Parts: sequence; structure tokens; C-alpha cells
Amino acid sequence: MSTKIIITGASGFIGTNLLQFYVDKGFDVINIDFNLPQNIDHQKYWRNIDINDFDSLNEEIIKFDPEYVIHLAARTDLDGKTLEDYSANILGVENLLKSLKRCKNLKRAIFASSQLVCKGRMPKTDDDYYIVNLYGESKKLGELIIKNDAYILFEWLIVRPTSIWGAWFREPYRNFFDILIAKRYFHIGRRSCTKTYGYIGNVVYQINELLFINKEKINKQIFYLGDIVPYNIEEWANEIAHEVGIKIIRVPYLCIKCLALIGDVLRNFNIKFPMTSYRLHNMTTSNLRDLKKIYSVAPNPPYTRLDGVKETLNWLVKNDKK
Repeated sequence: MSTKIIITGASGFIGTNLLQFYVDKGFDVINIDFNLPQNIDHQKYWRNIDINDFDSLNEEIIKFDPEYVIHLAARTDLDGKTLEDYSANILGVENLLKSLKRCKNLKRAIFASSQLVCKGRMPKTDDDYYIVNLYGESKKLGELIIKNDAYILFEWLIVRPTSIWGAWFREPYRNFFDILIAKRYFHIGRRSCTKTYGYIGNVVYQINELLFINKEKINKQIFYLGDIVPYNIEEWANEIAHEVGIKIIRVPYLCIKCLALIGDVLRNFNIKFPMTSYRLHNMTTSNLRDLKKIYSVAPNPPYTRLDGVKETLNWLVKNDKK
């Protein structure tokens, strides 16, 4: 019989790629999500369930009887006003754990968290948190629910994806590619920053390695996911531009700062604008994560950054035709 895997949130970006990976391997896999799959070919694997609804969630999980679970379902935007707005990240984790404890054949579960549980710096320990928004707080609480549950009998681990990009991505990195291809992207003065990113093909490889590697190397641990070599944003943008045959101009930082202030004002009136002070800060501030731990168990990522750029551009061309 095929290996049975549940992926929650497989209608999203990472989940869409993971689901296809396991379908291609011939595994028995389902997607638990209240959103329609992005990939219409995935509808037959979709179970329209909200993880905040315990009864529906539990019924489906017990019926499917998984050997492995990859939990990706979450609210990930920064627009929530209260923690209740992020109930999927807290109550959803509680519901999932409660149901998984009833599974007879479950071997291992991977729970996705966020690098925003420790914003702007690499944590010294797995319990080092630095929270700056409600989304980060909700993911921290989700992690603590798992860590503090002494009655979990199956193997588990937590992953914190870095800035992931590739086929089926959405904001903000889809915007980065779209704006660049449309020749509306520019270098911001001389303030190029360096960040830890991850191409989706490598992240799928890392998650799969974590799902099946020996328990001693992963159980009850936290792993950041991404590419070990940081990206210089200017170099990455130039790499993409070269592939599509365009040249990127450079605009003085002060000009962009003025646009960001205008964006801040417009946002107060719920008017969308492509630049705000928050976004400008993110675009000009380096953010590095130490990925030695994930590379110690998944040392051979299959894609270079240029490989990822070419595959993503091909996907964008095909996607735009649909």
C-alpha cells in the first residue's frame, strides 16, 4: 500500500508544490484546506475543511488514517487586529494535535511555523523569541502548544521557512518578479541588502528529508528552511533581469523614501500603494538565518538559484497563458 500523507494548507504556495511532489511519487495524499487548490489538477485531493472546526477535521483525519502529516495551514498576513483573527494558528494547532493523538498509525508530523517568531535576528535557542506583530505572536503560541504537550506519542518537529519563492508563489515575491519583468523595478540607491531566501524546489526537498530521516536527528527540534548561501538582492534582481533581457535602473534612496511616506499616508485611508516605509525598510535591511542545521540532515539541495530563476520564469509564462 502507498504511504499515506496528509498536508494541511496544501492549497497554498508551499503546499501546492509539496502535494505535487508526493503525487508524482505515487503516495496516497490529501489536502485539508478551506481554500480551493491553486492547481486545478489538485481538486481530487482536496478536502474542504476549516482546521478551526474540530469535528470535521477529526472525522477526516481518523477516516484517512495517515502515517505522516505536514501541517502548513495558517493565516499568514499581517492585517489581523487581534489574536482571534489568527485562530487558525492557535486553535487550529490545538485541534490538529487533539486529532492526531487518536491516529493509530501516525509516525511523524511536521508543523510549519514562521521566522517571524524571532524577527530580525537568529535566535540563540529554540526558545528564544522576539515578537513584533500579532502574526508572529500567534505562531509562537502555536509552537508552545506543541512543545509543552507532554502527551504526544508520535515523532514531531517544527520548521520555520525563510523567504521562499518559486512556482505558485504569491505576494510579496511574486510581486518582485512581476514588477521586475514589467520594467518597473529599480535598485534603491546603494542600499542593497543581503537576506536568506529559499527556492521552493529546495524547500520541498528539505521537508521530504525531514519527513523520513532517522528520528534521532530530528525529533522535537526546530529547523529553518531555505538556501544556505544568502542572496544579495541587487545581484539576484540582475540575474532575473539578464534572463528576461532587461536592464535595471538605479533611483536615489531619497526619492524612494518620499514615495514610501506618501504610501504611509495613503494606507491610513485604505488606499494601496506599491511603496511604504515598512516595505522600504524590508527591502534595504539585511536578514540572515543560520541554515547549517537543516543542511546537516539535507545536504544536497537539487537546485541552484539560477535553476530556480529559470524554472520560475517558465512557470510565470505558462501561468500567464491560462
